[in-house]
Amino acid sequence: MSPLQAAAIFAAGVVAGAINTVVGSGTLFTFPVLLAFGYPPVVANVSNTVGLVPGSVAGAVGYRRELAGQRRRALPLAAASALGGVIGAILLLSLPASAFKAIVPAFIAVALALVVLQPRLSRALDARRSEPRERAGPFGTAAVLASGIYGGYFGAAQGILLLAILGLSLDDELQRINALKVVLAGLVNLVAGIVFVCVAHIAWLPALLIAVGSTIGGALGARGGRRLPPTALRAVIVVVGVIAIVRLLAD
Repeated sequence: MSPLQAAAIFAAGVVAGAINTVVGSGTLFTFPVLLAFGYPPVVANVSNTVGLVPGSVAGAVGYRRELAGQRRRALPLAAASALGGVIGAILLLSLPASAFKAIVPAFIAVALALVVLQPRLSRALDARRSEPRERAGPFGTAAVLASGIYGGYFGAAQGILLLAILGLSLDDELQRINALKVVLAGLVNLVAGIVFVCVAHIAWLPALLIAVGSTIGGALGARGGRRLPPTALRAVIVVVGVIAIVRLLAD
């Protein structure tokens, strides 16, 4: 790996850590970068998942005030997320690599659509927030489980999915919902990463660079990420995601 490649992977990790904390779709930055440097899709995915775990921890620490008082409703959702993450990781390792290359472009396209539609999703959440719901309920918990399976398998825009699910399931301020999202998405990455460390091939140097970068980005995202221009951020994510789709389809 050249110094320029290492710097690019580290920088992508910083951006991904910040974006995962603020919105959720950081994988759309790190995953395409790893692909561009020649890592096979499955290796890039598992290495990216492992590398993003510290960034989620940093983001959760930064949101500790918003997390206060959410333990009771967070525990069942955390269990659902963890179970989903394990299932998704097993699916990734059980299905052939050709299946991943065939499925992931569609996943990225869905993730990009969610990024573009996020303002409408946010307005829908605001409209529903007048209904008092302290806990997610069975349907919300099942939806969190499904998002965990998706996150364990690939994970791009998992945070946006969780924001939509939690916002429609709970009556609370958006920042508190976002704090819970950071924890749940990070838990999915953690359990999937544990599975990958035990049984998958990980490119450790890129994973380490992403880990250091995402830790810095997660801390920055929790502090000042809300100041990022959302329109410009979505535009960059879409461009990077389209490049990833084109590369996957061209290989």
